[in-house]
Amino acid sequence: MRNSDRVISTHPDSAYKGTVVWSPIKSIWFICNLCLALFVAPFYFSWSAMAVFLVLTAVTLCFGHSLGMHRLLIHRSYQCPKWMEYTFVYLGVLVGMAGPVGMLKQHDLRDWAQRQNRCHDFLLHGSKILKDGWWQLNCDLRLDHPPIFNIESRVVGNRFYQFMESSWLCQQLVLAIPLFWFGGLSWVLYGVSLRVVVSIGGHWLIGYFAHNHGERTWKVEGAAVQGHNIRLAGFLSMGEAWHNNHHAFPGSAMLGLYKDEPDPGWWVLNALSNLGVVTHIKLPEHLPRRPELVAEFSGKDERQKRVPEKCEIANLINRSG
Repeated sequence: MRNSDRVISTHPDSAYKGTVVWSPIKSIWFICNLCLALFVAPFYFSWSAMAVFLVLTAVTLCFGHSLGMHRLLIHRSYQCPKWMEYTFVYLGVLVGMAGPVGMLKQHDLRDWAQRQNRCHDFLLHGSKILKDGWWQLNCDLRLDHPPIFNIESRVVGNRFYQFMESSWLCQQLVLAIPLFWFGGLSWVLYGVSLRVVVSIGGHWLIGYFAHNHGERTWKVEGAAVQGHNIRLAGFLSMGEAWHNNHHAFPGSAMLGLYKDEPDPGWWVLNALSNLGVVTHIKLPEHLPRRPELVAEFSGKDERQKRVPEKCEIANLINRSG
């Protein structure tokens, strides 16, 4: 099932009319970790705690959020053994944003709404940065006519995913206990609180700029908002900041489509493919043609010379022109 098939519109204004409301659990979770990271963690600094923060942030964002939640669970852009899928998605739960079903709903609602002619400012990051930050990190959107979600049974009927959905906040304890055992309070503060704040805050910040500023190679005609590539964040986001590419080819496992677009998530996925663990990887040339997708540069543009061998973007440019 494509992620676009999971959202069924029930009203012409489903993507547009609604009210932003404060979300107590979401807000208290983020603000508590923010206060711990800002006002407590500095007094417990150690180089080992910083190393824990860096390693856990990289692992959970790359293997968990990017490869597990986004490219696998949401877009099914590759296949892997079930044990690997569960491991990656579990690491994605540890990022601290939501459970697997919650992530599916958040992502698919936003992607679906952004492809409509009109879209609520909450869903397209259309407000000023401070207002959008408060909304995204502390609030939810209550739509007047919400669409229906048709999530596949292999997710909603899966006992592991059901358990993760009901206990995603508690999973931080599974990580915090060994961190405290081996490194004390400093490892907990840096390995949980600071990591959660940086991961969730960074996810919002990249999302804000990726829908308002940055490079653009592709345009999706008729969409309420276009994605932009944020070059400065390409590497740190594990490839997720190549958002214009993702808007153009949402089912592609490769997000950094050109040689000068670093995509650590793709590097890991390609290595796993070479080992034979990951199969059926989807690239842009494997996806159905989209008539609404228009290349915003000439077919003779210099960028075509930098296309990776496995990613035949030149053919797509010619077909979309």
